[in-house]
Amino acid sequence: MTVLKTKAALENRRSGIPPGKQIGLVPTMGALHQGHLALVKRALAENDYVFISIFVNPTQFNNTDDLKKYPKTLEADVTLLNGLSTEIMVFAPSVEEIYASNIQAKNYDFGPLETVMEGAFREGHFDGVGTIVETLFRLVKPHNAYFGEKDYQQLQIIKKMAAQRNLPVQIVGCPIVREKGGLALSSRNERLPKRLRKEASFIYKTLLAAKKKFGTKSAGYVVNWVTSQFKKHKDLRLEYIEIAEAETLVTVKRKKKDIKYRAFIAVYADDVRLIDNIALN
Repeated sequence: MTVLKTKAALENRRSGIPPGKQIGLVPTMGALHQGHLALVKRALAENDYVFISIFVNPTQFNNTDDLKKYPKTLEADVTLLNGLSTEIMVFAPSVEEIYASNIQAKNYDFGPLETVMEGAFREGHFDGVGTIVETLFRLVKPHNAYFGEKDYQQLQIIKKMAAQRNLPVQIVGCPIVREKGGLALSSRNERLPKRLRKEASFIYKTLLAAKKKFGTKSAGYVVNWVTSQFKKHKDLRLEYIEIAEAETLVTVKRKKKDIKYRAFIAVYADDVRLIDNIALN
C-alpha cells in the first residue's frame, strides 16, 4: 500500500494514472471503523483507483479540546485498509503540508444549509469542511467521492460547494452503518465508557419511535415528544432535535405531500458529542 505524505507526492501519483480510468476518493479524519470501510468497499467496487485521505482538519473544529482529543491512529488505519486492498492509496499529510503557516478556512456562502443544526451550534464548521474537501478534490481530481449519511448536513454542504466551484465530481452518499444496538458508528464512540456506549443506543431507538409517530402526528408534536424523552434520561443531554426537508434542510412547519423529511439530532454523552439522523418518509 502506498502512503503519501505530501501534496507533491500525491500529485505525482495521480498524474501517473492512465486517462479514462475512474478515480474514487474517500475523505476521512482517520480512526477508521466499519462505517469508513463500507465507503471504501463501495469506492473499490465502482472505481479503477481509490484514494483515502486521513487528515484531522483543524479548521472544522470550533472546540479546541475536541480537536486535541480526536483519535489519531494512522498505523492501525493503514492496516485496516490493507486488509481490503493493497492497491489503495492513502494520503496522510501534516497540518503544515495542507495549510503551510496559515491555518485558516476559506469563506463560503452555503445559504440556509449552513445556518441550521450543526451550523447553528458549531460556528465556522462548514467553512472548514468546505476548505479541506475542496483542497482534496483539486488535488486528487476524483470522478466520485464518498461520504456517509451520518453527517447528512455535511453531505448537502459538500454537494453545494462542488456545484459552486464547478468541480466535476459526483458526490455519493452512503447509508449509515450502526453498531449492534443501533448507535451510529463514529470515531468518537471510542471515547465513550462501555456503560455510556450502551446507553447511547437510546438515540437511535428514539429516532425510530419518532419516525413511527411522524406518520400520524405533526412535526412539532414529534419534536416535543423527543425532547421529553431525553429529559427523562440523565446520562444523555439533548442539544437539538430538528425535523427538516431532506434536500433543503428547511425546518418543517407543516408537512407537505411529495416532500422527503428527515429528523436530525445531536446529543452529549458525558463530554462526547454524538449526531444522528433518520429518513422519516
